[in-house]
Amino acid sequence: MILSKARCACGPDQSFVRTTIERRTPGLRDVLIDIAYAGICHSDVEHARSLRGKTIYPIVPGHEMAGTVAAVGAEVTRVRVGDRVGVGNMVDACGECENCRAGLEQYCSGGRTLAYNAIGRDGQPTYGGYSQNVVVDERFVVRIPESIALQKAAPLLCAGITMYSPLRHWRAGSGKNVAIIGFGGLGHVGVQMARALGARTTVLDLSAAKCEDALRLGADEYRLSTDPHTFTALDSVFDLIISTVPIHDQLDRYLGLLARDGVYVNLAVPAKPLNVSAAALLTNRRSIAGTRSGGIAETQEMLDFCAMHGIGAEVEVIHADGIDDAYQRLLAGDVRFRFVIDNSTL
Repeated sequence: MILSKARCACGPDQSFVRTTIERRTPGLRDVLIDIAYAGICHSDVEHARSLRGKTIYPIVPGHEMAGTVAAVGAEVTRVRVGDRVGVGNMVDACGECENCRAGLEQYCSGGRTLAYNAIGRDGQPTYGGYSQNVVVDERFVVRIPESIALQKAAPLLCAGITMYSPLRHWRAGSGKNVAIIGFGGLGHVGVQMARALGARTTVLDLSAAKCEDALRLGADEYRLSTDPHTFTALDSVFDLIISTVPIHDQLDRYLGLLARDGVYVNLAVPAKPLNVSAAALLTNRRSIAGTRSGGIAETQEMLDFCAMHGIGAEVEVIHADGIDDAYQRLLAGDVRFRFVIDNSTL
């Protein structure tokens, strides 16, 4: 076993504390990674505070891990010691089902294993990136190009791929109008990607405070979702809308912004079921869809795309002692645009 310093929460109302966890001894196809930076995702808060009611305590969150390879098993061929690498929200999948064979491990029908708050195939709980290191099967390790700083790369392992996958699947590109609802950890990366793909991009957000940043990062237009004029001015405009925020009771208004055959893609998990009228869907032959992050091959493609176009997350690097404060600020929307833990401070 390998001992790893970490930060864990032992209950929904408990502060993060220092701890030591055990990582398995690397097997033949395993990669030992020294984690330099770990992004803080909204999902981390939901699991650590048991907002979804399925938390396994003690919990070590973190599924945006960026670092370097410290050791490899004898049969590892994809990476070498010293390589800059990352790990996202999956650390295992069956590898045999139709989805896995198609490179869509996020939809593994045999049961994917998440980076934390899950039970691995060895029967042990998984622990995430708020730790010194991690041991992962080489199939779930991606290479981080040299041109992306590790702290800016970490959020791409979740926020980045979660935006890139629907943008690519629904063919955002030249001649397409794309709207992104919410300009936060996901939205600010999605705007950069949509622009690089050639789409005309509009941001819809509650606050005007982020307008300057959105335009700086590539948005063509910034509209307030609190302004009724927004919905009349943009009626039937968009080919694709990607919502990064939980909306369940105003879907008809947003569906009204879709052009013929337009698609509304929901990324968030609202506390209540989605509420939508049939008429809103029938008009313009509109669709509502959902998506889960992305497969490993697509995640590598995303990182290479970001390197080619100079895309990275805008981050605030924090000391490990500041995780609880970061959670409070994240819930209050007080971050531009992703908190990243400096793991050397663990």
